[in-house]
Amino acid sequence: MERIFDNTEIAFALKSDSELERAYFLFKMISIEPLVRIGTAATNFAIKAHLPIEGLIRSTVFDHFCGGVNEEDCLPVIDKMYEKGVSSVLDYSVEGKENNTEFDNAMHKVIELINFSKEKEAMPIAVFKPTGFGAFHIYEKVSQGLQLSETDKNEWNMIKNRFDVVCKRAKACDVAILIDSEESWMQDAADELVSAMMQKYNTEKPIVFNTLQMYRHDRLAYLKQQHQHGLEHNYHIGFKLVRGAYLEKENDRAEERGYISPICENKEATDVNYNKAVEYMLDHLDDMALFAGTHNEESSYLLMEMMKEKGLNPKDDRIWFGQLYGMSDHISFNLSHRGYNVAKYIPFGPVKDVMPYLIRRAEENTSVAGQTGRELNLLSKEKKRRKRL
Repeated sequence: MERIFDNTEIAFALKSDSELERAYFLFKMISIEPLVRIGTAATNFAIKAHLPIEGLIRSTVFDHFCGGVNEEDCLPVIDKMYEKGVSSVLDYSVEGKENNTEFDNAMHKVIELINFSKEKEAMPIAVFKPTGFGAFHIYEKVSQGLQLSETDKNEWNMIKNRFDVVCKRAKACDVAILIDSEESWMQDAADELVSAMMQKYNTEKPIVFNTLQMYRHDRLAYLKQQHQHGLEHNYHIGFKLVRGAYLEKENDRAEERGYISPICENKEATDVNYNKAVEYMLDHLDDMALFAGTHNEESSYLLMEMMKEKGLNPKDDRIWFGQLYGMSDHISFNLSHRGYNVAKYIPFGPVKDVMPYLIRRAEENTSVAGQTGRELNLLSKEKKRRKRL
């Protein structure tokens, strides 16, 4: 397979020289772990103390990893990327809400985004997070089969209703809806809901997509079980495949509570698990659709190779590649240049509300071996290429 991801001219075609410099500076800062720790603590303190730092955050880390503070704010980014064939998934990245008013607001925001997507060719997909629609502890209780109080039952019914309202709207608008995965100890309840939504709304084609975090060693078996359930009940399944986002938290909790961690024993096992899931889905594409959420070059090459072997068109609408905005442009834009379906997750929301997301991105880039170094090398290569012109 031709190594297309080394082409930095295509990868950074949308970045001006100043944007390229800013990205290089940002990843240079993120590469220094003590600086990230200090910066995170200082930022959290400044926000809680209502210090005027939003302008600084907005002009640096926010503008690199987020599309804007609202949907309209994101439009220039969406339109610009679509000129290069990259679609957008607007992700309302406001986290940590705790009451029904806020959960209803999140639901209405997702419905707005679905309506927005219906009118915008560049936005074929919407997304939401289960805990955006209900309290974490309710999912946890349901997942663990604990007794629910009457209040809990009412909360759970409201969560189910929010899922249904959003998925029904997605089906009516013919907009795919991706539902994120979270921590393993609340995920069974979310899986149960998403599975029910698939059965209800994926009768003609996949509209509702669950997310499988393939660093969990049980997810390949779950994928196969869901496929079988779909065959038996005559509906399609949709899955977004990712490696996973809560590694340290999962392992720490398992150790503290004395149970076997749900996480694969090492990165190699996770990679094998991810690639096996991709292969399984491509072998059963008549029954399902795949959104391959990955920043891993080898997994992307593998999927391209398998598509080629099976004679699948790069534009087959059952297969999408996805990356986060502000990361892995060398994968996203080189794939779209070759005609593949590619979408960038674009987080947005008020600066202070999106800070938990931004902090997670900074910490992830610091902790994932090689990720920040790769970004820096590619940015440096493009800077040198431009200087030679």
